[in-house]
Amino acid sequence: MIRTQLLGVGTALPSHSISQTQSCDHAKEFFPGGEKRERSIETLYRRTEIERRSLIVIDEVTLKIDEKIFPAPENIEDNGPSTESRMLRYEREITPLALAACQAALLQAKISEQEITHLVTVSCTGFGAPGFDVCLINQLPLPPSTTRSHIGFMGCHGALNALRVADAFCRADARNTVLLCAAELCSLHLQYEWSAQKIVANSLFADGAGAVVLRAGEERSLIPAYVSSASHIIEQSMGAMSWKISDNGFVMTLSNEVPTLIEEYLPAFMQTWLSKHDLEVSDIKSWAVHPGGPRILQAVQTSLNLSAEILEESRLILSECGNMSSPTVLFILERILRARKNVLAGNESLKLPCVMLGFGPGLTVEAALIA
Repeated sequence: MIRTQLLGVGTALPSHSISQTQSCDHAKEFFPGGEKRERSIETLYRRTEIERRSLIVIDEVTLKIDEKIFPAPENIEDNGPSTESRMLRYEREITPLALAACQAALLQAKISEQEITHLVTVSCTGFGAPGFDVCLINQLPLPPSTTRSHIGFMGCHGALNALRVADAFCRADARNTVLLCAAELCSLHLQYEWSAQKIVANSLFADGAGAVVLRAGEERSLIPAYVSSASHIIEQSMGAMSWKISDNGFVMTLSNEVPTLIEEYLPAFMQTWLSKHDLEVSDIKSWAVHPGGPRILQAVQTSLNLSAEILEESRLILSECGNMSSPTVLFILERILRARKNVLAGNESLKLPCVMLGFGPGLTVEAALIA
């Protein structure tokens, strides 16, 4: 049986990181307003359960948020740098990060750059043409005939949409080899407005890139394969989550209703989808759940009656890296698939089948089955 195999997964982070305590201190300096406001900021940052985030906006000398990029607000009307200036920074910074992730994935896959026939890129934190897809072809380098497809502005589940596209290319022609790369610079969209939603977004999001090499091949037990995907738009939930362009960066809104909506709609969705593959939730050995925040993970755990242990990789990536938007599930998948080495050594059973799960504006649910 021919299946789309995941030959290699690679990830990359910016060079510098900041602890959540340091980030919280910066927020308190950024939004002065007395002890009550400071306590509010501390509470919001603590609730993220994040320990550290890697950001491209960290000054190499001070190891703090670069004041040249994000100077302190001059007054309450100051909304920070323009979207144009943020996009100029995006164009400078996105390619090196994406390049590092792709090189790591190709190395793990033992695939030459010249074997790649299709490139699928993902990003929702910046725009520019020619984009980093063209830069990757020029700098890896890939063959100039490489077919490009870009998944843009779909939000945190964008890598799952890209996997679906990559799978279609692999199934269309067994000679195709696909390189997928999701890269995000969420930190460029730091918001200056004082509101709980803006502070939560500032406290959660981080930067990173993930890449996957895929190719059709004969079914073999130790090579994970992309089996299936599913998508669902939750009814009457348009206002639950949004990601929109403003004059001063991109703005995230996240309703308190999101965890409740997930708890209400996820069980039936998962049951219907998995049953098509003669599976139940209890058959799934690992879960790569996009950690939009601790409450999102808890909603998934509660609604599907999962153990805390089975979401450990998702929680660890949230703690160590923050919410990097689309590449985050690839970081989680990479960690889960490291079990392959232990399998070959006879030390551990492979954590498959695995369900990858993400949520985005709509409110949409995207899922992928890896087995």
